[in-house]
Amino acid sequence: MTELKDILYKVAINAVVGNTAMSVNKIEFDSRKVEQDDVFVAIRGSVSDGHDFIEKAVDLGALVVICEQVPDIVVSGVTYVEVEDTQSALAIMASNYYDSPSGNLKLVGVTGTNGKTTIATLLYQLFKKAGFKVGLLSTVKIVVDTTVYNATHTTPDSLTINYYLKEMNNAGVEYCFMEVSSHGIHQKRTEGLDFAGGIFTNLSHDHLDYHNTFKEYRDVKKTFFDELPTKAFALVNKDDKNGSFMIQNTKAKQHTYALKSYADYRGQILESSLEGLLLKLNDHEVWAKLIGSFNAYNLLAIFGTAELLGLETLETLQLLSDLQSVSGRFQYLISDEKITAIVDYAHTPDALKNVLETINDIRTNNETLITVVGCGGDRDKMKRPVMGNIAARLSNKTIFTSDNPRTENPDQIIEDIEKGVEPQDYKKTLSITDRKQAIKTACQLANKDDIILIAGKGHETYQEINGERTDFNDFEIVKQELKKLNK
Repeated sequence: MTELKDILYKVAINAVVGNTAMSVNKIEFDSRKVEQDDVFVAIRGSVSDGHDFIEKAVDLGALVVICEQVPDIVVSGVTYVEVEDTQSALAIMASNYYDSPSGNLKLVGVTGTNGKTTIATLLYQLFKKAGFKVGLLSTVKIVVDTTVYNATHTTPDSLTINYYLKEMNNAGVEYCFMEVSSHGIHQKRTEGLDFAGGIFTNLSHDHLDYHNTFKEYRDVKKTFFDELPTKAFALVNKDDKNGSFMIQNTKAKQHTYALKSYADYRGQILESSLEGLLLKLNDHEVWAKLIGSFNAYNLLAIFGTAELLGLETLETLQLLSDLQSVSGRFQYLISDEKITAIVDYAHTPDALKNVLETINDIRTNNETLITVVGCGGDRDKMKRPVMGNIAARLSNKTIFTSDNPRTENPDQIIEDIEKGVEPQDYKKTLSITDRKQAIKTACQLANKDDIILIAGKGHETYQEINGERTDFNDFEIVKQELKKLNK
């Protein structure tokens, strides 16, 4: 049991009905999980409002209710705490409940449209190889030193974040690298966390189904840097026009990285191939196994972060050269028929453009580039024709297919994508709704030395159709289909 007063420390309280001098069990924001003597936090979500479930939570045994509006009918013996913002209150309470775990390690947040997973995961890899106990909170997985847990959101809810940070404290973790999404920032999931640093990658068209405008999306990202403490660092991509904007009001120490402009951490691509990159980082040359200019930016951010966290330059360079690509991020195989298949998570126009331009920069143009791509359902519809345009324009052949249609009609999604295709590119495109059949067709169309890009789902091992998830792994499917060609 925990003292309610301790949990409410630093929470902005408007009013209290009842008594705060009591012990409570745990905090819940899902009324279905409430047990005897719990604290129930009523969150206003996009689908439902937790205030509608206060009565249910009390019936299940909630001893305390945190809300933005006290109900007209209050139950005797139950304490109601009215706050300005329950999402903010939940984040602060979660940190208090788990004894402020973020302050007991060096927590670094990575935000931006593209590159978050790669940077966070490779920083985990690098610091692990350097001999530290490390944690990771990413889209793909949560790792506490060596123990791996499945992730469900880019930025988990406040209780989950602080639970795993506490587990990291218990395991002796010294550094934690965390993806910070715009949803997570907007929903105050990162509030109350003590960040040692923040990294900004880039900003492009995404999540406008959630954020009404690009400006709102950008401004939400900026609040993460606005709230960094003076002892923290802010490392931003100077080549992105939004990089300088992100750190306008930050109290953190400002640092930059870039390939095209003068920066604290300056990079230059000396060689680029399907085997990797030869880079010049400041005045040091390093060979990396990662592919493409977008990964040059990722490696620069990693290099800068490692230095800012106190690693020696030569050790960092040595460790950089040993980093392995992240699952579903430019993950590739070469079949016995010498067909190259690349699986990448590129699900935004900018990410798709980066991957296709990287492939086109590396290849000799004697090969055919076949792209398989779709767009997710129940998400930003504005980007669909843009992605259709990019895929058709930068590929020799393009197959439009399903991604995760969710509750939308997949054929309608494909129609939206096709609207962006220029007349001169029509003949280069096919539409196959069934994703497995689309991948199979791409393999059948490919000849020796050709390149197949399967974009959109990357590391995901499922496909979501009509609210149901079924097993689906792009990398495994293309591997199987290419093997069939060898028989």
